[in-house]
Amino acid sequence: MKIDKYKYKKALDFAYKIHFKQVRKDTQIPYFTHLVSVSNYVIENGGTTDEAIGGLLHDAVEDQGGAKVLKKIKKLFGTKVAKIVDECSDTDIVPKPPWLERKKKYISDIKTKDRSSMLVSLCDKLHNGICIVNDYKRVGKKLWARFTASPKEIAWYYECLHKEFNRHLKGHEVLKENYFSVVRKIKSASK
Repeated sequence: MKIDKYKYKKALDFAYKIHFKQVRKDTQIPYFTHLVSVSNYVIENGGTTDEAIGGLLHDAVEDQGGAKVLKKIKKLFGTKVAKIVDECSDTDIVPKPPWLERKKKYISDIKTKDRSSMLVSLCDKLHNGICIVNDYKRVGKKLWARFTASPKEIAWYYECLHKEFNRHLKGHEVLKENYFSVVRKIKSASK
């Protein structure tokens, strides 16, 4: 897939600017690195320019301004990118509703999402899952204190996502080995 480097660079700059002060939960790792990683997975798995930009901006609504930032994304990057970002957001409400309520809705809504949104979401969950597994190796059970959900709830969420992605993105390369392996490791660490 050919990526429009100019449009992508504009999105890269925008994502960097709006997430500049944000860090990954209980770390000093710039949040921006997660966004680039998700976008990279999208590109490496055949994603389009709009999908790759959706990967860069997938958390903008949740973390950086709700509907107002979605409107700006639509103006700067178009309807397709805005739709991906909107469908990858589990809320635009501040403060966020309870974790379990948001995640149950996200899981039940997967079947209504555009295929592009599902790909970005899958790549997002894959990167988050890899980070959970790697952090668990580094800090052990202390990792779970970062989350408002219990280890079992987090494992449940990733397992449910796997089932839904498998149902709606059947046979996708990311699902075959990478994501399933991460789900097994999270489940094992949550015990």
